Amino acid sequence: MAWQGRQHHLLRGGKKVCIQCDSEAGAGAVTRGACHCHDTGGLPHLHEGPHLFPSPHPRDPIRQSCPARERISSTVKGIIEERRKADCCKKDDFLNVLLSTDELSDEEKVSFVLDSLLGGYETTSLMISMVVYFLGQSAQDLDLVKREHQGIRSTKAKEECLSSEDYKKMEYTQHVINEALRCGNIVKFVHRKALKDVRYKEYLIPSGWKVLPVFSAVHLNPSLHGNAQQFQPCRWEGPSQGTSKKFTPFGGGTRLCPGSELAKVEAAFFLHHLVLNFRWKIDGDDIPMAYPYVEFPRGLPIEIEPICSES
Repeated sequence: MAWQGRQHHLLRGGKKVCIQCDSEAGAGAVTRGACHCHDTGGLPHLHEGPHLFPSPHPRDPIRQSCPARERISSTVKGIIEERRKADCCKKDDFLNVLLSTDELSDEEKVSFVLDSLLGGYETTSLMISMVVYFLGQSAQDLDLVKREHQGIRSTKAKEECLSSEDYKKMEYTQHVINEALRCGNIVKFVHRKALKDVRYKEYLIPSGWKVLPVFSAVHLNPSLHGNAQQFQPCRWEGPSQGTSKKFTPFGGGTRLCPGSELAKVEAAFFLHHLVLNFRWKIDGDDIPMAYPYVEFPRGLPIEIEPICSES
């Protein structure tokens, strides 16, 4: 982190961090290409378009999302062709695994890559921004998180990287992440289809009908969560508080988000370096707004001040 006492738009920077993490996790050349697409404005337009109603306005997100998808698809296709010509077989590379199957057409493979990119960087960067946003308003919780990470860092050599065992020790950090997800409701709903007639209380959902479970209706329900409108990470203390039908930020059942743990690891490790090395304050009155998904209108500008050298 080369942040030196100046203003940063956390949401924008968080997206680049998440893309780089996806690259390290095995998406390699595809995510490096995505960094270029993000810098040129392609990925944000692609994410916004499909979820909004069309408008005759020239800057209508749907109008912008179509050429954005074409531009990004072209980038991915070029990377695929380069990989085929190179005839390399890195077993740990996601793209090579995808190219090794004959069950998908090239268009389906490109679509699969784009879905993975959007799911892997957009929501995770929003989650990180939500965590920083809420911690910036709660000095007590920030202090508890900082103490936890100081304890973890005290057991490590100066240049030693964090491990999976260190991650398991980040208990209060997990409470903070859970609470930011509950309050922030980054993913508003999921799409489901009734495969047969389903009766729920006095309602009948006919076979073939689409159902959109709205997560915020559960997460902000005062009958399920005390002081539901308040950010209170301590509510997650307990052996089974993070896994229940009252808390579904990553969906549930067989369609549970496959990247849920990676997203939480990225957020926890990002927070580790942030709280140990920097102070920050949110600049202005930027607040999260949903239209239809959560965004910070100004990208969450924050003032960063180093408090020690990177350790």
